Amino acid sequence: MSNDPVLLPNRQPALRVVPMPADLNQNGDIFGGWVMARVDMAGGIVAMRRAKGRVATVSVNAFQFKQPISVGDVVSFYTRIVREGTTSITVDVEVYAERNPSAPVTVKVTEATLTYVAIDIDGNKRPLPPVQEA
Repeated sequence: MSNDPVLLPNRQPALRVVPMPADLNQNGDIFGGWVMARVDMAGGIVAMRRAKGRVATVSVNAFQFKQPISVGDVVSFYTRIVREGTTSITVDVEVYAERNPSAPVTVKVTEATLTYVAIDIDGNKRPLPPVQEA
């Protein structure tokens, strides 16, 4: 594990949150399941926007914890679509913790890759809509 500070990506996070004492595990760090749930939320936000509707998580392709997260860290979840299929969207999520406000430092704490599928109101797969030109 490296404690070297890093720069946040030059884009807006899909989600930003501060963990609280209720989110601690038995070792005093933030519970891994807390992080995993928010990674899924952040990835789901970008997938839902691309699908223009409901999506469901179909797989967690990779998940790596690099550093612990502490109470009071400002945790930012950055997302990027890396692949699209007919009905599926694969998203990379990078998680950074900004800590120690008196001498700020930012560290990459987690990274994951998840796949979502676009679904209709009944929960059935549906094709992704065409990409809208900006």
